[in-house]
Amino acid sequence: MLNNADARGVIAPVVEPIARALLRIGLSADAVTVIGTAITVTSALWLIPQERFLPALLIVTFFVAADVLDGTMARLSGSQGPYGAWLDATMDRVADVAVFGSLVMWAAWHSDTLTTYLAWACLAGAVAIPYAKARAEAVGATANGGIAERAERLIVVGLGAILFMLGLSWAMTAALGVLAVLVTITIVQRAVDVRGQLRPAGAATTTAPQAPDAPGPDADTDPGA
Repeated sequence: MLNNADARGVIAPVVEPIARALLRIGLSADAVTVIGTAITVTSALWLIPQERFLPALLIVTFFVAADVLDGTMARLSGSQGPYGAWLDATMDRVADVAVFGSLVMWAAWHSDTLTTYLAWACLAGAVAIPYAKARAEAVGATANGGIAERAERLIVVGLGAILFMLGLSWAMTAALGVLAVLVTITIVQRAVDVRGQLRPAGAATTTAPQAPDAPGPDADTDPGA
């Protein structure tokens, strides 16, 4: 599957001149993050339910590929920090929910029950996978990798959209079905990974302490306890 770090390395030389130009006109990395997310969300919610997959695919793909832009701007301006990383990750989740939520709306409006359920499963996976990573880091573990990270999820949906537009009416349902399986596998992968990190090695089985002898009839007990 696509390695996100490699992808960023490939497009970085193209993105850097754009990043410098945006910095010169006074835009900050955080502003670009928010603007890109707003355009992605608006495009997805407006175009996908209307089955206008081609313009939606082009716009979403552009802004997802340009996701490295804000990071490049932060690096060039010396403004890299934890808040920017948090904002970028949060806006990614907003965009993902908009894309898969729009697919749920599209399938529901066309009374396609199976595709609606599959889109819901993909939406749940798009939320659960990064949440698993965040919670793992909160308890001192890591939950990186998996078969269906963000780039892979969007690629599968994009391929389904392309085939659908070429006349294969079943293609989007098939793509969402494949993706529903992949996100489930990814969640299990991360769960197993985190369990292996947090489970004490060779944890000894502890014996439960025996209960004390029952008090005799003259014992000083509190009947209201």
